[in-house]
Amino acid sequence: MKVQASISKATIDRLPLYFRALRNAQEEGLDIISSDELGRRLSITPEQIRKDLTSFGQFGKKGVGYYVNELKKNVSNILGLDNHWNMAIVGVGHLGAALANYQNLGMLGFQLVALFDRKPEVIGTTVNHVQVEDMERVSEIVHERNIKIGVITVPAAFAQDVADRLISAGVKGIWNFAPAKMCVPDDVCIVNEDIFTGLSTLSYHMVHM
Repeated sequence: MKVQASISKATIDRLPLYFRALRNAQEEGLDIISSDELGRRLSITPEQIRKDLTSFGQFGKKGVGYYVNELKKNVSNILGLDNHWNMAIVGVGHLGAALANYQNLGMLGFQLVALFDRKPEVIGTTVNHVQVEDMERVSEIVHERNIKIGVITVPAAFAQDVADRLISAGVKGIWNFAPAKMCVPDDVCIVNEDIFTGLSTLSYHMVHM
């Protein structure tokens, strides 16, 4: 499903929260959930939830609420989780290994199919049943395994080169944990996770509480 340009980033960023809350409600055995209850669970106003969901279509029934399974499937489809994206992690240090061991990846529709590193002592080892490959094989393996998402957990000095190699091989989405601003083509999506910025912001709020 193509996202309309008029839909705000804030709305899109809330969709994963809705999906997770609906998955939890499903696991609890709930068949129907109201926008009030969703709002209570997420600390988001019911009005905002209804407005966000209306951006993508008409869901739920007035006076009844949302059918949990149906809405979860719809939100999953909007997020593209049904595509079962194949992904690779480049940089199998502590962070890369932790991400590789994250058990919910498959549940969320992401399949870890490759790991890459340059260090000889790491190449050939396995993490979560996936063997670490030599970085020099990126192009070959990305094509072979139809990898569309690359996760970068290398030092900043190497991040752009890694991104260039992944993109050249056919990757269309980058999840970047390196503390570096990277240049990517317009047809490639990139999401940056800046751990230092997050912790620094937390520190600021704690000091100024």
